[in-house]
Amino acid sequence: MNAASRGQIKQASFVELFTPKLLTVLREGYGTSELRADAVAGLTVAIVALPLSMAIAAASGATPAQGLYTAIVGGFLVSLLGGSRFQVGGPAGAFIVLVAATVAQHGMDGLILATLLSGLMLMAVGLLRLGTFIKFIPFPVTVGFTSGIAVIIYASQVKDLLGLSIASEPGPLLEKLPVLWTALPTVTPAAVALSITTIAIVAGLKRLRPHWPAMLIAVTVAAAATALMGLPVETIGTKFGGIPAELPMPSVPAISFQHVVAVLPAAISFTLLGSIESLLSAVVADGMTG
Repeated sequence: MNAASRGQIKQASFVELFTPKLLTVLREGYGTSELRADAVAGLTVAIVALPLSMAIAAASGATPAQGLYTAIVGGFLVSLLGGSRFQVGGPAGAFIVLVAATVAQHGMDGLILATLLSGLMLMAVGLLRLGTFIKFIPFPVTVGFTSGIAVIIYASQVKDLLGLSIASEPGPLLEKLPVLWTALPTVTPAAVALSITTIAIVAGLKRLRPHWPAMLIAVTVAAAATALMGLPVETIGTKFGGIPAELPMPSVPAISFQHVVAVLPAAISFTLLGSIESLLSAVVADGMTG
């Protein structure tokens, strides 16, 4: 791009930057063909996101119900207020470690407050156009960070994956590993078989039938097998209780200067990881749409 072309580029104003893209799309014209395609895409995303949100919530120290509500409300707000034509809004496994640590240290109120602060930070990043600095993060750092998160997530699920009997499981990874090793004699064969079957279904369908909802099919098959065969494994119902039929009333967490300072590191971590996730999603969307 030459200097003349760069000079012709107009930076978006504050109003343009924060105007929901939904309004722009409707203003430019939105027909039944677009609605039909978006409805199919939305259904596909919902089928994948709902069981995933429950699993991520359980791994993060929250309840499956809280993950389900977050996916529903969050997905609606992202679609309504988002600033991109190609919204990628849904549960992200990379946040499991950060969310779990925040919940363990500050509780659910601390998590909500950190999320609100992170949202304000992300708005400031967009307004000040600081997102371009994300590209200066070395790629090995991003790979190492996400790989480390993957290891921690896997270690946090070994207990349920193998059906181990552990009275109290430590949170830190290095403290968790010897406890898991000691508990290996308590492996539940039914849990191992069910875990392998579920993983095989997800991996197989993604390879052979990539357009099928692999996660939903795997969850359905595993749940049906557990119920019909009476397998001695823990379920969401036995571990967390049932999911209420109605949405809970929203509540505002207790806010004080001390509380804000306490959750500020978590909010900054959410902001950095959210920026990286958004950048990666934008790159993929840009490559698919041109």
